[in-house]
Amino acid sequence: MNEFNSIAPSVKLGKDVRLSKFINMYGCEIGDETKVGAFVEIQKNARVGKRCKISSHTFICEGVQIEDNVFVGHSVTFINDSYPRATTSDGELQTEADWKVEITRVCKGSSIGSGSTILSNVTIGKNAIIGAGSVVTKDVPPNAIVAGNPAKFLQSVEQEKR
Repeated sequence: MNEFNSIAPSVKLGKDVRLSKFINMYGCEIGDETKVGAFVEIQKNARVGKRCKISSHTFICEGVQIEDNVFVGHSVTFINDSYPRATTSDGELQTEADWKVEITRVCKGSSIGSGSTILSNVTIGKNAIIGAGSVVTKDVPPNAIVAGNPAKFLQSVEQEKR
């Protein structure tokens, strides 16, 4: 690591992980051969699989589970709370004890376009493609291409010809 990264001792890095400068990671797990771009934050209890590409300025919060071979474009934001509040009903500043992390899952081989926002309690199916700038509010089926705000089904991913 270098002087421009904040990588906590609790981070588990796989073999041949490539990290750019200006990264903040703590309590997370990054799989083998994954590349993480500049200005990325990956929080505790998040997992990024093998051979993924996490582009710059992306925020991966607690509870996000990214499987292998996933592409995450620039400035993608994940959300882990459906009803965020700063304070409790008593007016006290909230702590971790006041809310429950909601899981978001990105399945193997998916691609998320730059500038997208992925809400909590969502599963993005295997090999799905999320168009740039989309807001994903509900599950995306495997092999689907979705885009927009909210993201809507456009078409199926055609199988690669071999």
